[in-house]
Amino acid sequence: MIENKLKKNWSNNKATLNGWLSIPNAFTAEIMAEQGYDSITVDVQHGVIDFSDCVSMLQAMRASGVVPISRVPWLDPAIIMKVLDAGSMGVICPMVNTKSQAEELVSYCKYPPHGVRSFGPTRANISLGANYWKEANQNIVCLAMIETQEAYDNVEEIASTPGLDGLYIGPADLTLGLGKGKLAPGFDREEPEMIEATKNILAAAKKNNKIAALHCGTPEYAAKGVQWGFDMVTISNDVRLLISASSSSVKKFKNLMNDDNTEIKSNKDSSSY
Repeated sequence: MIENKLKKNWSNNKATLNGWLSIPNAFTAEIMAEQGYDSITVDVQHGVIDFSDCVSMLQAMRASGVVPISRVPWLDPAIIMKVLDAGSMGVICPMVNTKSQAEELVSYCKYPPHGVRSFGPTRANISLGANYWKEANQNIVCLAMIETQEAYDNVEEIASTPGLDGLYIGPADLTLGLGKGKLAPGFDREEPEMIEATKNILAAAKKNNKIAALHCGTPEYAAKGVQWGFDMVTISNDVRLLISASSSSVKKFKNLMNDDNTEIKSNKDSSSY
């Protein structure tokens, strides 16, 4: 089986950069995969992506050598096993609130005797190697999202789950949960209470020899996360990057037109119609 480069980097204490896909398109997945990320996550939860889209996107990313991950919609064995069979080398699962749920997640990601995953790696057997069944258990990355008050209260127990590779902080939902509706959801939190919560989750992961991952909105905050000790950081997603680049281009153009005191006028003479 192809080696999971994320695990290799983490074993060498090297932080990794994760990209994020919400647009259901193989070409955009291929473009993102060629930009130098260590891993790319296909978001099957909040992205407008269904399973067939996910498969095409995983195929498009294969040539790049980037590590493909899927964020599943829920703690559901059916979709977890399907994205793994499709060739995902990691699973990020939302709303894991208790140790028992973390144990379920691990069991769905691993073949017996370490789990209950059903055997049928239809595409993974081709894209990841013929000896897949022998090495999948130790190569697949399994991350539980910490994003509710309940999960935060149980974070020590969740982090202690055998077979779980790490904790992934979803800042938007975590802010909604811990902020009791007083704080708007979003990334790159600067509130003292949210920074404290973020660092407490990080500490729980480190205490239990698990990796810690943080979803960020900007490179600056991601770099800060790595300085705190996070092993994986995600910067934005394809939708936000597209919005940012296109918005910046349009604003720059309009500012240049205003600076020149010029107007955009039609070159066509209306009398010709």
